[in-house]
Amino acid sequence: MDIRIQNLEPDCFYHIYNRGVNGDKVFQENDNYMFFMAQFLKYSGNVCDLYAYCLMPNHFHFLIKIKSQAELFKFFEEQNKRSNNKGLHSMESLPSKQLSKFISSYTQAYNKVFERHGPLFESPFKRKKIDSEQYLRNVIIYIHQNPIDIKKDFKSYKFSSYSTVLSSLKTNLKRDEVIEYFDNLENFIFCHTNIIDFKF
Repeated sequence: MDIRIQNLEPDCFYHIYNRGVNGDKVFQENDNYMFFMAQFLKYSGNVCDLYAYCLMPNHFHFLIKIKSQAELFKFFEEQNKRSNNKGLHSMESLPSKQLSKFISSYTQAYNKVFERHGPLFESPFKRKKIDSEQYLRNVIIYIHQNPIDIKKDFKSYKFSSYSTVLSSLKTNLKRDEVIEYFDNLENFIFCHTNIIDFKF
């Protein structure tokens, strides 16, 4: 089935990821990374919760949980008070639509700043449904360990949620819930000592 018509289901976890067209860079400067996260929260904060992320020079990874049916319906009603939308504009497609808007908004801003045209990311964005707690834990670890591929220490990598989980600073990340999936912070740290290698 074409993933463009696979709806992201309420109360389900998904690994969302994508890379630049032809593997090209999608982040040139530190400000790009920060703007990308700001746009994610702006467009996706009403349809999903964030559990892990890592932004790499030419791709990104998010672990998200789609909000409940009731929460999605409330947001949908706020956005569509004047119309009875169906198809791509139905409530069922709302999470995918918001994520697509987020990616499009970043692309438009990036293109303006760097004077380029056309798509920045491959389309459609990739998504994998998480079907077990073990898979969930492995995806969190895999996402955090991504900087190893570019010879960076993932524990100190700035554009990942690993250090956010260890921090006590205010965050939009579901930090307490993430730690709970590993039982405690010590085990979260310990579990990250084993390299996770997924093949997509």
